[in-house]
Amino acid sequence: MSIQSDHQIDEQMTNQAVKQVKSSEIVLSLVKGLSVIKAFNQHRPTMSLSEVANVTGFTRAAARRFLLTLVKEGYAKQNGKLFSLTAKVLELGFSYLSTLDIWHNAKPLMNDLVERLNESCSAAVLDSFDVVYVARVATTKRIMSVTLNIGSRLPAFATSMGRVLLADMPKETLNAFLDSCGIEKFTEFTLTDKNLLMAEIAQVKDQGYSLVEQELEIGLTSISVPIHNALGEVTAALNVSTHMSQTARKQIFEEILPQLQQCARKIEQLG
Repeated sequence: MSIQSDHQIDEQMTNQAVKQVKSSEIVLSLVKGLSVIKAFNQHRPTMSLSEVANVTGFTRAAARRFLLTLVKEGYAKQNGKLFSLTAKVLELGFSYLSTLDIWHNAKPLMNDLVERLNESCSAAVLDSFDVVYVARVATTKRIMSVTLNIGSRLPAFATSMGRVLLADMPKETLNAFLDSCGIEKFTEFTLTDKNLLMAEIAQVKDQGYSLVEQELEIGLTSISVPIHNALGEVTAALNVSTHMSQTARKQIFEEILPQLQQCARKIEQLG
């Protein structure tokens, strides 16, 4: 469900970094090496040298050097003409998660919530134009066509967690975000009008939660609340997702939302 190509996002993030940091302080080879890693995904688990060069926009010679370096360091493997990542790449993500003790400590709270509601619970942060899952407790119910795990990404503009996170942005920043994020229609219910999205996100800020119904996938309903740090800033979002046929709208507001808000407050106290 990527809303832009990986190369486009990488290029935009690189350009933003260049604007904020002196060019002499940027190691472009590191930026490009990370782009090669991110070129692999669920739809491209293995690629040839030519495919990697095409996805990243690098020359074959440059792509080859980066791939061979990744192979040497154990982050990728080669099988004939095909390359793929290894489990060692997970160390990069776990290095980040290991600095966030809050999510390790929040897991029991999320487990308790899932046991009471029998619905999946997730937490996410904003990264570029997506929300990235940093914690998740799932049930046996399958509510989406894609499997969600820690590290999964979904478009922020079309998700309840994304809108909770976007609601904390200054209006000018949010305006620029919506101009650049590549809004697209996932279902007939997806909000794609920028003005309507701005109004919806403003309402999320006022009411303190976001409810998104069938905008990302037909039948999927998700409600999210913010998680604040000690300064009152929104640092993450906590959500419960369900299928419309399983949970009535009335139940979402009367049962799920109060318990979700209570869980979020307990997680905030961990910080």
